[in-house]
Amino acid sequence: MNLYQERASNLRRTWALVLGFLVVVIAVGYAISWYYGNPLILYVAVMVAVATNFYAYWASDKLVLSLNKARPATREEFFDLYTVTENMAIAAGLPTPKLYVIDDEAPNAFATGRDENHAVVCATTGLLALLSRPELEGVVAHELAHIKNRDMLVMTVAVVLAGFVAILADIFLRTSLHGGFRSSDSKQGNVVLMIGVVVAIILAPLAAKLIQFAISRRREFLADASGALLTRHPEGLASALRKISGVNRPLTHTSHATAHLFIDEPFGKAEGKMGWINGLFATHPPVEERIRALTHTP
Repeated sequence: MNLYQERASNLRRTWALVLGFLVVVIAVGYAISWYYGNPLILYVAVMVAVATNFYAYWASDKLVLSLNKARPATREEFFDLYTVTENMAIAAGLPTPKLYVIDDEAPNAFATGRDENHAVVCATTGLLALLSRPELEGVVAHELAHIKNRDMLVMTVAVVLAGFVAILADIFLRTSLHGGFRSSDSKQGNVVLMIGVVVAIILAPLAAKLIQFAISRRREFLADASGALLTRHPEGLASALRKISGVNRPLTHTSHATAHLFIDEPFGKAEGKMGWINGLFATHPPVEERIRALTHTP
């Protein structure tokens, strides 16, 4: 399978996963509405999920930049970043995105924005100080690939729906603990079914998070391949990933809500000692696998 076939297949799988998110949201809303005997809860849950997702789509760039304490990058201060991004954008057939920087020694970068015309590429000052120009070209090409592949839209949908499922579950569990179960003499007072609903509500946020992480990991492999195709120099990105992963320094200002946007895990390697459990919840595939895919080494 070539890159273009993989891209098409990946997009289909990703949208299938997003559809799975919507099903989880509806299922959680239905379970809560059944528990309280009020179908209005289901309708409200779906409407709030759609409204929240719509708002996050339009304001995603501002939210992400604010959460990560980013500031606009000027051409005078960050000349290489500007010229590399302009050249790569021309090669990719994209408008030049707005550029931001994070004053942090940890090397990392991300792209955000709702579409090609409202996109942002952001890099840390640590990344700009660490990488050579060919390596910076690889990183910028990777981020432009996210923009061109519309990953920002898909990832925003995933984040918002995962967070919304978690909020619904938390509200339900808190009200259940304070209000107790419905009386067993109600017309829907099946205790076994009630316990099943509670278990499903508890597991729903976990399932949503796993879907979110699966989406993020697939997008990283595709952006790596697309970025390498853009630069015609996969070793540049591979070398950049080696350097970035070799600096075990977490970002000062970041959150789990935006971790999947970065080119590498922003929390350092402290969380990477939990074996397969950590791999299950990782927002990025292992760097070694990404480098092997870029360099075609066994």
